Amino acid sequence: MTNDRPDWDTYFMDIAHVVKRRGNCCRRKVAAVVVADRRIVSTGYNGTPRGVRNCCDGGCERCSSDAPSGSGLSECICCHAEENAITQAAYHGTCVKGSSIYCTLSPCLTCAKMIVNAGISEVIYDEEYEFSRQTQALLKEAGVICRQFTSTNDGI
Repeated sequence: MTNDRPDWDTYFMDIAHVVKRRGNCCRRKVAAVVVADRRIVSTGYNGTPRGVRNCCDGGCERCSSDAPSGSGLSECICCHAEENAITQAAYHGTCVKGSSIYCTLSPCLTCAKMIVNAGISEVIYDEEYEFSRQTQALLKEAGVICRQFTSTNDGI
């Protein structure tokens, strides 16, 4: 009998990849899962704020435009997955201090600042996306463990 049971990192990263399917940004789908004591405490995906028309339905003018990737970001109203996972926990009164966050993409500098200030102690990311030296240095200086996910299982 073989054991095809995924290890914890694979389990939570697989869940993050399912969560990203809920993303409503028409440019990119990203997700984050906050985990404490091997228990999911919050999830988030990228898209427009609560109560605002979904990005994929024309809610974000920047994303609906033909702006090149990385340009006009100050005009984008979409929230990042990490931001949504952290604020969703706060909205429901759930502490994330000392938790880990599984992200389908490496965090940007703004999300890294939120991760630090929320007291999250570890970031596990799947794919790297503009993971700047400044972001890496900030997480390191703040004592946040940051590592890229490496699967030891086949996953889903």
